[in-house]
Amino acid sequence: MSLLVALPGAVRAQVVVVANGSPITEYDIQQRAKLIASSTHKKATRKDIISELIDDRLKIAKAKSYGMEVTDQQVNNAFNNMAKRQGVSAERFTQFLQHAGISAETVKARIRAELTWGELIRGKYRPSLQVTEADIANAMRRQGASEAVAGYVYTLYPITFVVPTGSSEAAVAAKRREAENLRTRFDSCQQGLALARSLRDVAVREPITRTSADLPQSLQDLLGKMEIGHLTTPDVTAQGLQMFALCGKKQTKAESPLKHQIRDKLYKERFEAASNQFLEEVRKSAMIEYK
Repeated sequence: MSLLVALPGAVRAQVVVVANGSPITEYDIQQRAKLIASSTHKKATRKDIISELIDDRLKIAKAKSYGMEVTDQQVNNAFNNMAKRQGVSAERFTQFLQHAGISAETVKARIRAELTWGELIRGKYRPSLQVTEADIANAMRRQGASEAVAGYVYTLYPITFVVPTGSSEAAVAAKRREAENLRTRFDSCQQGLALARSLRDVAVREPITRTSADLPQSLQDLLGKMEIGHLTTPDVTAQGLQMFALCGKKQTKAESPLKHQIRDKLYKERFEAASNQFLEEVRKSAMIEYK
């Protein structure tokens, strides 16, 4: 007799593997295959898909044995942030997934495994993951880079041209023209911010301070070439079209973009090494049964 489990929506799927008591179904495999294809634009082998699903089950089970569990709210927040990076709302992102035949729960299951495992690795290996200034200095010397490379501290005013969800392409295009019109007229923060606040359906938010190391490379490059008192080009967000008014720019050596990149690179290398080593240990002691 085939081993079956009930799934939401009265779907029944054959169990293919049981990892430490947690079943992996044919449905799980099909969903993960679609998720991988959608995110990487590559087709993974069935063996690799099953291996990845087994790892997810083992990660969650091992973290639970240490008393570590992420909450539904943490998972939902990560899902919402994923949608935000795509420039859409969580609801719209869910629709995109459904159009690709992927359940939002499939994505959240993947998020849960990664968040849980991340907390476990950071807690278990925290001392060995720390990146010191000496580590960074040595890495910079190997690259032939100077520690004097400077970054900047920017004062930015976010300006959003509000575009209601579901607006037509024509409406979005009209808002973009308004945004570009403001951009051409914006030649100082005092005059420009006042002008922006006078416009209908335009939100001028409180100023934020960011170092160049905190910003994506594209925005670093853009702000590095801009003069104070001007606007960035409009980008699509979940709320509408967003621009930033550059109202302050000071040089700093505290954490240059290069140092930030090296710190991140070293940390990721150490995290990945610790993660792979521990996962291999977990796999060796796991109970994995193929049906």
